[in-house]
Amino acid sequence: MTEARTPTAIDAIAERWLDTQLDLHPEDRVYIGRTGREGEYGDFSPSGHQASAAAARAALAEISAAEPVDETDRITKLDLTRELELELEKHDAGFWQRDLNNIASPLQGLRDVFDLSATATADDWAVIAKRMSNIPAAVRGYIESLRVGMSSGNAPAVRQVRIGIQQADELGGKSSFFATFAANAKTADGGELPESVVADLQRGAQAAARAYGELSYFLDDELQHEAPERDAVGRDIYALASRGFLGAKVDLDETYEWGIEELARMTAEQEAIAQQIKPGATVREAIEFLDQDASRKLHGTDELRRWMQEKSDQAVAELSASQFDIPEPLRRLECMIAPTQNGGIYYTSPTEDFSRAGRMWWSVPPGVTEFDTWRELTTVYHEGVPGHHLQLGTGVYNKAQLNSWRRNQFISGHGEGWALYAERLMDELGYLKDPADRLGMLDGQRMRAARVVLDLGVHLEKPLPDGSGIWSGDYAFGFMGRNVNMEQGFVDFEVNRYLGWPGQAPAYKIGQRVWEQIRDELKAREGDAFDIKAFHKRALDMGGVGLDTLRTALLG
Repeated sequence: MTEARTPTAIDAIAERWLDTQLDLHPEDRVYIGRTGREGEYGDFSPSGHQASAAAARAALAEISAAEPVDETDRITKLDLTRELELELEKHDAGFWQRDLNNIASPLQGLRDVFDLSATATADDWAVIAKRMSNIPAAVRGYIESLRVGMSSGNAPAVRQVRIGIQQADELGGKSSFFATFAANAKTADGGELPESVVADLQRGAQAAARAYGELSYFLDDELQHEAPERDAVGRDIYALASRGFLGAKVDLDETYEWGIEELARMTAEQEAIAQQIKPGATVREAIEFLDQDASRKLHGTDELRRWMQEKSDQAVAELSASQFDIPEPLRRLECMIAPTQNGGIYYTSPTEDFSRAGRMWWSVPPGVTEFDTWRELTTVYHEGVPGHHLQLGTGVYNKAQLNSWRRNQFISGHGEGWALYAERLMDELGYLKDPADRLGMLDGQRMRAARVVLDLGVHLEKPLPDGSGIWSGDYAFGFMGRNVNMEQGFVDFEVNRYLGWPGQAPAYKIGQRVWEQIRDELKAREGDAFDIKAFHKRALDMGGVGLDTLRTALLG
């Protein structure tokens, strides 16, 4: 590590803001490995959201009055001001009143924290029992907030409400996650828990399941009758959502047109690669050909995990020699099979002291036992190195230079944009020289381009690309199905995600565009003096910042 930087007044403001957020939502401590307030949840009620807004106003006044003493301060002030201003705009626009979707709302978040909760000791399980017992209060507060939106005409679309009913029913059933989690509780060495902890776990699991039953009843009996049929959120809400996920303002109409062009380019690239795999084949025929290739298959989750780990370890070893400075603690990346079974693949950061390593998780759906390496190699680079693990781990590692808020911030356009940039970089470096592996990368890139068109199209109710009408939620399912090579269940889940979480999915591809624009502009400026390794280090050493801040910091 470099010599520690002396913390400044602006660092102190940023640290206080992170501490305030963790006080308001103590469950978030689990994600960054902070101790204290174990088993607690924040206040999801209207009064809790008012408290969050009041805290943001106070922090904004502090940071606005502070004077930077160096470049690090300048970046912190620029980005913290951006975040606080946006948070207040979103609060005033009532985002908290309509916060329900199929993947990233309190309905899922109250449960998701258990995936990273410590389970090694009896004390850990006692904390889990306490957290389960605190779910009812959190759910009641959440229902209060949704009721405010319902009464003020600011409810989520009925499509999201109906999905929420299904998910709440699953979590409220007798064989729910909570019941299974409690029933299988053991210490890390396989030991039995004290009877008192077992009893607390059973009571907590029952309380959590009942709370989700109450949420399901509210969604079914009240909210769905007031929720609008229209999936589009409109330009005003969408513009705020987009700014939040990108950390930048973009021209939404120009971005829609660019998305159409990018989708056409990705499709053409795929079609050309298909010809290399099987002359005369369409993309779908090339995929069917690859799916029959036994040499490209993995059998069972144990083999999948070993393959992921092998490819990750290889990338760490080789890239540290040419493209990136990879500190020793970041050379440890653990590939894991997730305890859930929803099909997601995701990354979780190391704790601040690296006692828990960065982890790449694969949530394998029930019944799935075979995996195609050509589809998934690019995903390993996206989630691991040089993707999320290198990016987010670097932020955690840079304790000597960055305050805690800078190290722990994640913005989709910056983070997911970097991960797509990393995929393309690995292609350029020859790691995807096998046409099959490259087709897998292009499959994902095409999907991300299609999401730009779909997401903007639906929520802004743009004209369809072929001019045959106006975008709607119902049209989106067929459009997505034509642009991905996935099972219908995946298509349905993904499109419902875009409809209920506006602005998030396009941030991947738009973020990649911005990362590449910044790199290419620096290359044009510096000519032969441009150093790709130095560019990567300087950019990643900033931690998570909005894309507007990134551009300003690197280009001036």
